[in-house]
Amino acid sequence: MAVTKRSGKKSSGHKYGKAAGKSVASAIRREKKGTLKSGRGGKGGTVTSRKQAIAIGLSEARKKGAKVPRKKTA
Repeated sequence: MAVTKRSGKKSSGHKYGKAAGKSVASAIRREKKGTLKSGRGGKGGTVTSRKQAIAIGLSEARKKGAKVPRKKTA
């Protein structure tokens, strides 16, 4: 039997931390309530998309320093 080498980095547990999950849950709750806004200041409109709410929650978690993978760049 030949020993095969694994390429790439070994996965170290979960991708997202508990704090990230809480932040996303909070954002979804605010979206359902109708209080979640997108953008800066008073110009932001109300978020109606569930996907957008999740993205906002992850972004907030990133700012707080929670364990969240980096944003994929185009």
